[in-house]
Amino acid sequence: MIQKQISAYLENKPGQLLDYVQVLGENNIDLQALSIADTEDYGLLRMIVDQPEKAVELLKKAGHSCRITEVLSVVIPDRPGAMRKALAALNDAQISFDYCYAFFSKEEGKANLVLRVPDNDEALKALEAAGALE
Repeated sequence: MIQKQISAYLENKPGQLLDYVQVLGENNIDLQALSIADTEDYGLLRMIVDQPEKAVELLKKAGHSCRITEVLSVVIPDRPGAMRKALAALNDAQISFDYCYAFFSKEEGKANLVLRVPDNDEALKALEAAGALE
């Protein structure tokens, strides 16, 4: 499924992530997934929430810089080798990705894999054809 992800740069100083999640919590926005990649000067925050447009509006109103990016979010089995199978399917189809992260599903035995790929539909077809999805 194509999902909207919020991306933002965070300064490497205390309280930055707290400010973001506080805005979400105070406005009853459910944080469903989070990833932070760091560099020496800043962190790159990626979040999936249940109300992305509302979240971005509120975060910007609170003085935070952020944007919405479309990513591919798929459900894979939560067992050894499942992610390898998904990545091999993309590799076999010669589909590269900018980044990925995974998180547990609310459903027993399933996990979620988020990918930033050049073409979401093409990647989804490759994953389905390989039987890599749950």
